[in-house]
Amino acid sequence: MEPERFKISDILYGFVIPMILVLLIFVLAVYVNPNGEYHVFGNSTGLGTTVAVILTQGFAQMIILGIPLILGLTWNKWAGGAAGFIMGGMYYLAVAGTSTGSYLSYAIRYSNPDLTYNFFGDMAMLFYLVNAVIIGYMAGALNGGSTNFKRMLGAGLVASLTTTIIQLFMNNQYALSPSRQMSIDLWAGPLGYAVFISFLPSIALGIIVPILAKVMSWYGLSARKQY
Repeated sequence: MEPERFKISDILYGFVIPMILVLLIFVLAVYVNPNGEYHVFGNSTGLGTTVAVILTQGFAQMIILGIPLILGLTWNKWAGGAAGFIMGGMYYLAVAGTSTGSYLSYAIRYSNPDLTYNFFGDMAMLFYLVNAVIIGYMAGALNGGSTNFKRMLGAGLVASLTTTIIQLFMNNQYALSPSRQMSIDLWAGPLGYAVFISFLPSIALGIIVPILAKVMSWYGLSARKQY
C-alpha cells in the first residue's frame, strides 16, 4: 500500500497544535501559576490567586484524573485503573518531590531544621495516586461499557465527587502539618468559598469527560470493551 499523501491538515495536527500546547503550558507555568516568575494574577490571597490556582493546580489534577476517567468510560474499569496508577504515580512523585525540595530550601534559608518535611511519606499526597486509580476503575465499573450519555454522566460525576471527598478527608486528617493546616484554614473560612474551590474542578471534570467520551463514541474512537 502506498503511504497516505501529505496534506495541509498534517501540518495542523503535527506541528501547529503541539506548538499551541507548548505555549499554553509555558504561559500557565510562568504567568498564571502563583509561584511562577511573573504570576500576573498575583501570589497572595484574593480572587486572582483563586483563579490562578484553579487554572494551574486544578487543571493539572483534572488532567491526571481525566485520563483514567475517560479510559474507564470508553474502554473498561481495568484500563481506567491502570491509567490512574501511571498518571497518579507520576503526579505523586512530582508534587511530593517539589514540596519536599521547597521546604528543604526554606529550612536552609531560615536555618530552621523544623521546616524540613518528607512529603513522600505524606498519606494525603499518596492518595493522589490512589484516587487516580479509583476514579478510572469506579467510572468503568459503574458505566459497564455503555455509550448512553446519562449513564456516562452519572458514572463520571459519582467517581469524580467520590475521589474529591476522599482527598478532602485525607487532607484534613492525615496530611503533614503544613498541608493539613492549609486545608483546615480553608474550611474554617467562608463555607461557600471552600465548597466552590474544592468541588468546582471535580464537577467540571465529571461533566466534561463524559461529553468527550460520548463524542468519541460517535466517531468510533472508543476502545473495544472486554470485561
